[in-house]
Amino acid sequence: MVTVEICMGSSCFMRGSGEVVEVLKAILSARGLEQKVVLKGCFCMERCTNGVTMRIGDRVFSQVHKEDVPRLFEDEILPVLEQGPF
Repeated sequence: MVTVEICMGSSCFMRGSGEVVEVLKAILSARGLEQKVVLKGCFCMERCTNGVTMRIGDRVFSQVHKEDVPRLFEDEILPVLEQGPF
């Protein structure tokens, strides 16, 4: 199981966090992985000047754009899912 948190605070929201969520949800749905990834919104990761902020497990990523989501999925989420049974 992988937990992904996306900041939905006003600064990140204005910079596209809603779009980031929608892209990630679409990827998870297309691969049938909705039950293996916990997707959460949060209200501040204290990186407001760095654009949309996303936490995947223990790692924090800033300046995330919707175009970055497929790469983050492939590089950060999928390897964890492939490691073991959940």
